[in-house]
Amino acid sequence: MNFSHLYYYNWSYFLFMLPCFILTLVVQIKMKSTFSKYGSMANSRGLTGYEAAQKVLSNNGVSGVRIEQIKGSYTDHFDPRTNVIRLSESVYNANSIAAVGVACHEAGHAVQYAQGYLPNKIRSAILPAANIGTKASWIFIILGLITSALQPLLYVGIILFSACVLFTVATLPVEFNASSRALKCIKETGMLGETEYVGAKRTLQAAAMTYVAAAATSIMQLLRLVFIAAGRNRR
Repeated sequence: MNFSHLYYYNWSYFLFMLPCFILTLVVQIKMKSTFSKYGSMANSRGLTGYEAAQKVLSNNGVSGVRIEQIKGSYTDHFDPRTNVIRLSESVYNANSIAAVGVACHEAGHAVQYAQGYLPNKIRSAILPAANIGTKASWIFIILGLITSALQPLLYVGIILFSACVLFTVATLPVEFNASSRALKCIKETGMLGETEYVGAKRTLQAAAMTYVAAAATSIMQLLRLVFIAAGRNRR
């Protein structure tokens, strides 16, 4: 067995993936730094994350959405299956600038769902295939890399992994739009002062870059797999 052609032993891993690793590291550091800065600054209105999310929902005429507290950090999300916004402990009852930004962003997702936002529907349609790809793609890829007799399985794995990549790319417009809705509502309702608004915007921009880094990493992984498959065909 020639291990030089297995995924983690091929030199192209560093060519394709090292830049993504650096990008992800920089983005994570920036996000944590930004959240730390604006997470320690109380907003002048004294609004909690819960209250801010409620304002976004009511401002957009959306009802029937529950807002719950969830344990952990950076665990905030909207669950369309139960129509529930779940805010982390550092957001739900917190009155920081970052808490307001994050809560409004998650409420923005709820508004997307209520209004039938098209990119959200496209992303949801891709999700089942992406889930299958996440669970099965690497099994086929590894088997296809082990020996040339199983090489066709490598192509099956690449196709399955493509669904995961497509999902990460489809996530980008959904996340950016949720932030756009959040910031628009913050400005229209006067939830935050002018300088506080800038802080919320920077917080959401830092968070959005994590999705950009994830999409870039997925795309580069896919390109690398195609590169490896093409190289094996030439042998």
